[in-house]
Amino acid sequence: MGASSGAGIGTRAGATLETLRLADLRSYAALEVDFGPGPHLVWGPNAAGKTSLLEAMVVLARGSSHRTTADAELIRWGADVTRIEARAGTDEIEVALVRPGSAAAATGARKRIRVNGVARRAGTLAERLRVVLFAPEDMLLVAGSPSLRRATVDQLASTLVPGYAAELATYGRALQQRNGLLRAIQEETAAREELRYWDRPFLDAGGAVVAGRHGLLDRLARPLAAAHREIAPEEGAAGPLGLEYVTNAPLGLAEAPRDALERRLAETAEKEIWNGTTLIGPHRDDVAFVMSGRDLSAFASRGQQRTAILALKLAELDLVREHDGRPPLLLLDDVFSELDPARRAHLVRRIADLPQAFVTTTTLDDLDPGLRAIAMPWEVRPGDAGATLAAGTPRR
Repeated sequence: MGASSGAGIGTRAGATLETLRLADLRSYAALEVDFGPGPHLVWGPNAAGKTSLLEAMVVLARGSSHRTTADAELIRWGADVTRIEARAGTDEIEVALVRPGSAAAATGARKRIRVNGVARRAGTLAERLRVVLFAPEDMLLVAGSPSLRRATVDQLASTLVPGYAAELATYGRALQQRNGLLRAIQEETAAREELRYWDRPFLDAGGAVVAGRHGLLDRLARPLAAAHREIAPEEGAAGPLGLEYVTNAPLGLAEAPRDALERRLAETAEKEIWNGTTLIGPHRDDVAFVMSGRDLSAFASRGQQRTAILALKLAELDLVREHDGRPPLLLLDDVFSELDPARRAHLVRRIADLPQAFVTTTTLDDLDPGLRAIAMPWEVRPGDAGATLAAGTPRR
C-alpha cells in the first residue's frame, strides 16, 4: 500500500475513496494507494497521468470514462485488460475493461463490473460512489457544442432521476435502429410501414428523457441562482442565472413531452426520409445558460462564462448532496488556473467542507495557499515502467 493521509470515512457518511488499485490503465502499469479524508493535491508534468488517475475514479462511479466512449483507449499499450479496483467505505468496487479481439475478450464481456464480488450494472455504481467532476472541457459549456451541455445534464439526471439512465439507453438504441431504417427507406430497400415498430420505443423513451431533463432543470434552478449570487454578486443586476431547455419539439398547451415528439415526428416525416436520419428528438435538443431571458453565449465575456460554469458545478454539488445527504467526491482536473483569485477562494471553501476531494495541477505553486495548507500532496512521476504516485508531506 502507498502512504496514507488518515483514516477513511464510510460512503454512507460521505463519498470517500479509501483505497485505489490500478492495473494497466493508460500510463499506469500498476498502482496501489491509500487515501484519507480531506483534499488531495495531485501534481506533476503534463501527460504524466494526473487526469488518468481522476478518470479511474470516474469509471468507478459511472462505469465509463468522461474522456472517451471507447473503453479500449483506457487499456495500457500492450495489455489486454485494465483493472480498476477500490474500497469506498464498506464496499469493494471492481471494473475490468477488456480489449476487443484479445484472448481475454473471448471468455466473456468486454466490461465487467462487480461490487462486493457480485456482478452489477454500471447504473448501480452511483449508489456506492458519487462524483462531481470539473474538467477543462467544462469551460466550453456555455458557448461550446450542445452535445457538451446535453452530456452534463444527462449525467446528472442519471445520478438523481430514478430510471433516467435506462430510458436514455433505450432511446439511444431506438434512435440507432430508426436511423438505420430511414437510410434503408431512402435507398428503397425497406418500407415506410416498418418505422412504426421503432417509433413506439423511440417516443416512449424520448418523452421520458425530455420529462427527466425538465424535472432536473427545475431542481437546479434554485441552487444555480444561489451559487451565482454567492460568487458573482456584482452580476446580479442582470437577473438570476438559469438554464433553459431548448427543444425542437416545444410543448403545446397541456401537451406531454411524448405527445409533442409524436406531433413533430409526423410533421417532419417526409423530410426525415429525404435526409435519411431522425431530425426530431432529445438527441438534438439543447440547454442554454440564460440571464434575463438572454442566452449567455451571445453576450457574456469569457470571465462571465467561467463564473456561470463554476456556479453550475457548485449547484451540482449541492443538488447531489441534498439527494440523500451524502456529499459526493469532488474531482477538479486542472481548473484553478482558469479562475481568478476570488473564484478560487469560493471553490476552496467548498472543498474544505467536503469529506474528500482531488485536485490536479502541474505545480503546487499555482494553487490557493489556503488549499495547500489543508491538503495532502501527491506527485505523479512518469517513467518507462509506468507512472508512479509519491506521497508528499501535508502542511497541516
